[in-house]
Amino acid sequence: MKGSPKHSRSTTTESRPSKLPKTQDQEDKQLKESSMSKNPRIQRYLVAIEYIGTRFSGSQQQPNRRTVVGVLQEAFHKFIGQPISIFCSSRTDAGVHALSNVCHVDVERISKRKPGEVLPPHEPSVVRKAVNHFLQKNEGDISVIDVRCVPNDFHARFKAQERTYFYRLVSGCEPLSAFDKERAWHVQENLDLYAMQEACKVLIGHHDFSSFRASGCEANSPIRTLDELHVCEVPATPYFPSITERKQSNSSSKDSHFCYVKPEVELPINSSSCTDDVVGSNDGKSNLEEFGVRRRHRCYVVTARSRSFLYHQVRLLVGVLKCAGTGELTTSDVERILNAKTITAASPMAPACGLYLGRVKYDLP
Repeated sequence: MKGSPKHSRSTTTESRPSKLPKTQDQEDKQLKESSMSKNPRIQRYLVAIEYIGTRFSGSQQQPNRRTVVGVLQEAFHKFIGQPISIFCSSRTDAGVHALSNVCHVDVERISKRKPGEVLPPHEPSVVRKAVNHFLQKNEGDISVIDVRCVPNDFHARFKAQERTYFYRLVSGCEPLSAFDKERAWHVQENLDLYAMQEACKVLIGHHDFSSFRASGCEANSPIRTLDELHVCEVPATPYFPSITERKQSNSSSKDSHFCYVKPEVELPINSSSCTDDVVGSNDGKSNLEEFGVRRRHRCYVVTARSRSFLYHQVRLLVGVLKCAGTGELTTSDVERILNAKTITAASPMAPACGLYLGRVKYDLP
């Protein structure tokens, strides 16, 4: 009888459920709640930034590493005189660029002359100008492009409706231009634009993108809706009009101030063919006689748009599109990779240097 209570307690302990690990949704909810400011004296700002990702170890703060959030927090600290926390809408890896990434920051404006005295919030234009002043004293590879006041419960990450990424590829056997270094993926082979466009049709839409989900992805589900996947050829950058284009512009345009003429598919002076040594120029001479004129690469841009992406999804998609363009993969191969639902089926991932976060869309109050 004396042993009976002990047995009862043991049974109760064994039947008690173990702690379950937090899901991604629970972590997101906790993050959202922790970033909500309940202090009415604090102003939340939505801040859009652009940056060249080459010298950054990604966007998220890391100890002893130069990161986008770290540099931005330092600039805000110098501006307002107190430490703050930055919350980004989208994480970018080391080497990835942003035409517009968005974050939010809470600022309580306290008088520097009378510590403890709370002043009215700064105007967004003042915030932009002041933070850029301190950013330019750094490496000058990050800049604030827009600032807006938002309610204190507006979260840069969770309020985002869609994200658009761009990826730049340059094709041709010529050495990569110094202007494109670390800004695009240099592919030696010629790329078949039509083949890449056909591959896009297979991948666009609502799918299980497990084949395009890198290990370490924290998303609960590999299901995503890819609203847009598009590839097109664009002028090489930086773009300067050739003699032929300037002449065409002068003869066809009444307004001589505008000299841009849409280039032909075969760009004059700068074809990227690895086999043709002679490329037509404005006077019929070969490029070999045009000393000092660089032959441009063919330049392509892949656009991917969705509400959210899996870890490394865009770079894995571009890797497959590139292989479709070089003829290594057919449209049927792309379908097979998608249906395999395993990362081992995908082509090698595209490098970070060609990827740009283009836009984060919101329904702003």
